[in-house]
Formats: sequence, C-alpha cells, structure tokens
Amino acid sequence: MAEPTTMRAALIDDFGPAEVLRVGRVPVPVPGPGEVLVRVRAAGINAIDWATRAGHGVGLPAFPAVLGWDIAGTVAATGPGADRFTEGEAVFGMPLFPAPAGAYAEYAVAPEAHLARTPPATGHVAAAALPMVALTAWETLFGHGGLRAGQRVLVAGASGGVGHVAVQLAADAGAEVIGTASARNREFVLSLGAKEVVAHDMVREVMDVDLAVDPMGGAEFFRLLDVVRPGGVVVTLKGEGPEHRRAAEEHKVRSAFTYVRPDGAVLEEKIAPLLSAGRLRPFVDRTFPLDEVAQAHALGEQGHVRGRLVLDLS
Repeated sequence: MAEPTTMRAALIDDFGPAEVLRVGRVPVPVPGPGEVLVRVRAAGINAIDWATRAGHGVGLPAFPAVLGWDIAGTVAATGPGADRFTEGEAVFGMPLFPAPAGAYAEYAVAPEAHLARTPPATGHVAAAALPMVALTAWETLFGHGGLRAGQRVLVAGASGGVGHVAVQLAADAGAEVIGTASARNREFVLSLGAKEVVAHDMVREVMDVDLAVDPMGGAEFFRLLDVVRPGGVVVTLKGEGPEHRRAAEEHKVRSAFTYVRPDGAVLEEKIAPLLSAGRLRPFVDRTFPLDEVAQAHALGEQGHVRGRLVLDLS
C-alpha cells in the first residue's frame, strides 16, 4: 500500500510562546541516499524543542517549521543505498540534531546511521522518550566522565529527563549515585538506583564526588565544583566557557561540556540492550496527542516534569 503524499504535523510559522504551535498538513518527506522514511508513532519532547520554538534554541532555516528530534516508529520506505533496516522494522533515534528533523509529524526522514532497532518488548512511547536524554547521559558519564564502578556520582536534577536516565546508567555501572531532587521526587529517585537523595539547596553538604552532572549551568556549575574531589570532573549540559575552566582549575578538577549528537550505534549497542534487560526504564510523566502539542510545551516549560513528556501519534 502506497504511503500518503501529505501528513499531519505540528508547525510553527514564527518564534513565540507555546500558542504558536498549530497542526496542519505538509508534504511527506522523501528519503534520500542512505536515509529511511519513518512512520512516526511517538515523538519525545525536549527542553531544546521549546527553547527553539521560543527563538533561543537552535536555528531554523525557514518557516513553517516542524519541531522535534526524538522519534520512534516503523520504517515506511528506504532511500537509495539504505540497507540497514527493512520496511516495517521498529526503530528509534534522534536524527540530524542540531539540524531540523521534523519529529512532530506522522512521517520523518532520518539517516539510517542515526537510528537503532527498538527492542521487541519496548513500546514506541518508551522508545521515543529516550534518544536525546540517553545519548546525553551516556556521553556525560562515560565519554567525558570516564565513569568506573565504585566511583561516586552526583546527578543534579535527578528526577528530570537526563537526570533520571543518568541515575540509572551510573547505578547500573556500579557507581554510588547521589541525586538532587525535591521532597516530592525523593522516593522516585531512590527507585532509580540512587543511594542518597539531597535537596537542591543542600548539595554543598555532599563531599568527595568523582563526577558531577550539571544539567542547569550558570551558578549551579560553580556550586558543584565544591563537592567534587581534586582530580574529579564536572560535566555541564549548558555550555562551558573560559570562566568555567578557570574555576575548575582553581578547584583542581576538570570541566567538560556535553553537546549531544546523533548516534545510532550507541543507541543500538549500549542503550537497547539495557532496555531489553529491564536495566533502563524511561519514565514518561504524560503523553499528549499531536493536537495537544501546545499544552505539552506549556507543561514542560513549567519545569516540574518527572522524567519525560511524549507525543503519541499512534
């Protein structure tokens, strides 16, 4: 059965508040060499999505634009030379970032190298919740952090998108994990594998951490320097400048910055096996139909989401 030539998508015609999002019809993209067309069943919503919508995220080449990067669905068609997947296979990934990927739509095109096979027991919603936060957490912990079993890891914002995945990955690797979270989220973070949970404003009481994960940037980065032992590392997700490196050197610690990139190999070889084994469990706070994408953005911007928000296009 031939695929349709147009599709429903969440669009913006200009930058602005959540209300600028609208649902309309646009042409179905055509996969080029090395690309696949994915029938999107679910799309993850990330902070970079609403930042981009508001005009202070990544650049957009033209309007109307379709936002979003995290996708999960099935392969609908393959372009020339694309032979890694077959039609009908379930896949997930974070294609093209930081270039637009158009995830908030019924179909999206992705380079096959940016995708991974979805484990059989993992649903599309759970799979869509993972790519950006899992790739960010993996690079932060193991790429920049060089995490090893027995080390002490502090994850700030441990109940959030990257945080709740980082806690699980670090604990699974044999680290002693400390998370910062509100009282409401304490038991949730402990259930992820954290050994200890401290209030955000009590983080300075933590001592001798080997690796600290900073999802906030700004003053938070400098606060975390005080809890890391000499020779340890603070990895920030919000940018690193000369002032960060100078402050880190003064504390005799290392600083690093994670800027996530698409990586189907990490998703397939590292993340998918953990999903299959039940050792990594994405938490989806709430799902929304495509027609309620503006409400999803408004909720995300409030900053109190536990885990992830996902658009369910099934």
